[in-house]
Amino acid sequence: MNKNIIIAIDGFASTGKSTLAKCLANYLNYTYVDSGSMYRAITYYALVNNYLPFNNRNLKDFFKVLADVKLNFIFNENLGFSEIYLNNINIEKEIRSILVSNHVSSVATISFIRKHMVNLQKEMSLNKGVVMDGRDIGTVVFPNAELKLFLNASAEVRAERRHSEYVKQGVKVNYEEVLNNLRSRDLDDSSRTDSPLIVADDAIEIDNSFLSMEDQIFFVKKILKDKFNL
Repeated sequence: MNKNIIIAIDGFASTGKSTLAKCLANYLNYTYVDSGSMYRAITYYALVNNYLPFNNRNLKDFFKVLADVKLNFIFNENLGFSEIYLNNINIEKEIRSILVSNHVSSVATISFIRKHMVNLQKEMSLNKGVVMDGRDIGTVVFPNAELKLFLNASAEVRAERRHSEYVKQGVKVNYEEVLNNLRSRDLDDSSRTDSPLIVADDAIEIDNSFLSMEDQIFFVKKILKDKFNL
């Protein structure tokens, strides 16, 4: 078999889904879509426009404006991957804040928001040749994806990774706050009634608590070669 395929990468927060997805997309010359950044962008929009916290009235107002919120990815040649734009403005840096992180899981539980995001994500894969990561890619967005991966790692390891990222960015946040945020997001992601984070039956699970990114890339490349001749 030698054709373009869809690669769905799901998993808990800070398991390296985006890094692995970017590497695979570059290796295959595929389109990379970070579905999590789409939810972060919507959360950022809701924050800056004073919709959060949601209540019965402003949620109805948000439903009315959601269709007019434009999200798209533009490839950054200097970085080697696509960045997300909200209404034609690059917000890649803004969506990584701890404030957005503290709200994104609750925003992602809203059914009409998830439905809108899934429709957008499916449109991005019309020609296949896509690597997409998120929480429900292999179960909801692309249940027929040719290759499904599910990444996991201990909460403590993931918190260390995320805390290091914040430190490098000059963001002042303590480890315990990051750990508590991740545990809260894990619970929200796994327990929501609409598209909960679960392992697809045909997904290949990778616990990368003690695996380097190079180890993971080597492992997945072997699968691509053996199974798909890619």
